[in-house]
Amino acid sequence: MYSSILVAIDLNDGAGAHRVAEVAFRLAKDHNAGLHIINVIPDFGMSIVGSYFSADQTKKMVEDERRKFEAWAKAEVPDDIDYDLTVIKGHVYDNILKTAERIGADVIVLGSHKPELEDYLLGPNAARVVRHAKQSVFVVRG
Repeated sequence: MYSSILVAIDLNDGAGAHRVAEVAFRLAKDHNAGLHIINVIPDFGMSIVGSYFSADQTKKMVEDERRKFEAWAKAEVPDDIDYDLTVIKGHVYDNILKTAERIGADVIVLGSHKPELEDYLLGPNAARVVRHAKQSVFVVRG
């Protein structure tokens, strides 16, 4: 049913990231599907904040995150799953959707934190992905 799975991992989510990854690993094994793992480093939010960081500092931040992400993948992804990694900086939901289109993902797997009052059903990024994705979306509750 699925041949290409995109899973969005937030390394800062600890146990939640592990739960999301386990779901994606199970889907990849069950469907003998390729797995693409993405980590999106959120934008600073306000351009005034971002203006304090040089292009070199931003590049170093992405490279540092990529190293952490590669170490995480080496430790977590089972040996029998083929995968590739993407680390990108920007709007979380937008980059998940763009990557899903670019790789031709059949399904997107992502996590959602327990809802706060203002985002009762899903977190804001998960809700946007669910609302706008052309693919099926599997949301793992944190």
